[in-house]
Amino acid sequence: MTVIVRDVRAGVAEDADGYARVRRAALPYLLASGRQTAHYWAHAHPDAHDRPLVAEIGGEVVGTAEVSLAHDSPVPGVGSVNVYVHPDHTGRGAGTLLLRAAEEHLTEAGATTLYSWVLDEPANRAFAERHGYTGSRSAYFLKLDLATAALPPRREPPAGVELRTAADFAADPRPLFELDALTTADEPGDVAAELTDYPHWLATTWEHPLFDRELTTVALADGRPVAFTAARTDGLGRYGSGMTGTAPAFRGRGLAKLVKNDSLHRARAAGCTEAYTGNDTGNEPMLAVNRWFGYEICAKEVRYVRTFR
Repeated sequence: MTVIVRDVRAGVAEDADGYARVRRAALPYLLASGRQTAHYWAHAHPDAHDRPLVAEIGGEVVGTAEVSLAHDSPVPGVGSVNVYVHPDHTGRGAGTLLLRAAEEHLTEAGATTLYSWVLDEPANRAFAERHGYTGSRSAYFLKLDLATAALPPRREPPAGVELRTAADFAADPRPLFELDALTTADEPGDVAAELTDYPHWLATTWEHPLFDRELTTVALADGRPVAFTAARTDGLGRYGSGMTGTAPAFRGRGLAKLVKNDSLHRARAAGCTEAYTGNDTGNEPMLAVNRWFGYEICAKEVRYVRTFR
């Protein structure tokens, strides 16, 4: 059958569910749901030129592409395209058609550099390199069996520090936004980001359908947030770590371990049985923290880049 590539249809549940289904099959280490996908599309920043695409065979969604400009980067012309094809439908041209459509859209929108995450498997890497992409850095996916893990025991926070949850900031989440912006500014990566749009953060982070405020732990010192770990859950027993960050002035005090441990204990008590997280392969401090909890590497992905002139 012929492969057809098209834009997703806003408000059509079948598109959102199909998109999420492919993502779960191709990348099972990240949480994905149709509700989350539809929410993201509805709140995409206009400067991102976001254009989600799907590939269909016989009316079935078999491939997806995440396509956008890095609107929050201080460097202009940077975009990203992540292509995923359902494992049962690879080798039929869907990935190539999706990538071609994505590149045309982004270069017309002003992109000169495109980044893409690719699972570290021979076929995937060969696909990226065949289309002119060069590998740069890499990252690990890690998994923890919460049902059987011997989590480190909870410990009392150091003097002057107290633990709260994101739910405690429901009336005014701005302090969490400010901490998120502060820690994101020096997060390792090849595309710098600056969080300055509070309303957009509220819509895409605070109101994200998978964001679990009760399981997101925040450390406070002198009444203000200084460290946090963001939790996502899918209602199916799966827990995913989002950003874990500590304000620069409070690093080196074990607060990352403190908040992550508290969140994992909360997650297990809430019925979560699997926990996932990710780290750059060179981020030894956070890899050490996650090994301490019992996380094990379950997959690796490579960051690829292509420059257009």
